[in-house]
Amino acid sequence: MSALGLKIIDESVQQANIWINEVDYRVGLVNKQRAYRLLRAVLHALRDQLTPDTAAHLSAQLPIFVRGIFYEGYNPSSMPVAIRDKDDFIARVVAIFGPEPPEDISGAIGGVFDVLDARLSAGEMAQLRGQMARDIRALFAD
Repeated sequence: MSALGLKIIDESVQQANIWINEVDYRVGLVNKQRAYRLLRAVLHALRDQLTPDTAAHLSAQLPIFVRGIFYEGYNPSSMPVAIRDKDDFIARVVAIFGPEPPEDISGAIGGVFDVLDARLSAGEMAQLRGQMARDIRALFAD
C-alpha cells in the first residue's frame, strides 16, 4: 500500500521530484525551490509559443504533476505568443522565473531542455524544435 493511499499520486510526486532534482543537478543550482522555478519558467515560456494542439501533445508525455505545472495559468485562447528570437525567449523565462534568476540563464534554460531531451520521445522533441525559431533551438544541446 502506498503512503498516501493512491499509488498514482505517490508515483506522480516521485516523478515530479525526479524532474526537479534532475534540473537542479544539470544546472547546478543546489536549490530545489530555484530548480522548480526554473523548470516552471521554461515550461511556461515553451508552452506559450506552442499552438494549443502542440501543447496538448507535449503535456501528454509529462508526469501528472509536471503537467500541472505546465498548464498552471494557461489561457489557450491567447496562444501562441509570438516569441521571435532567443532574446525574447530568455526574457520571457526571466520574467516568469522572478527575482534572482540564474546568472547563466542561457545555460540554465539549456539544462531544462536537456531534461526534456532525456525524458521525452525523440519525435516530440523534433516537433518542439521544429516550432521554434532557429536561434531558440540553439539553446538545446545537440
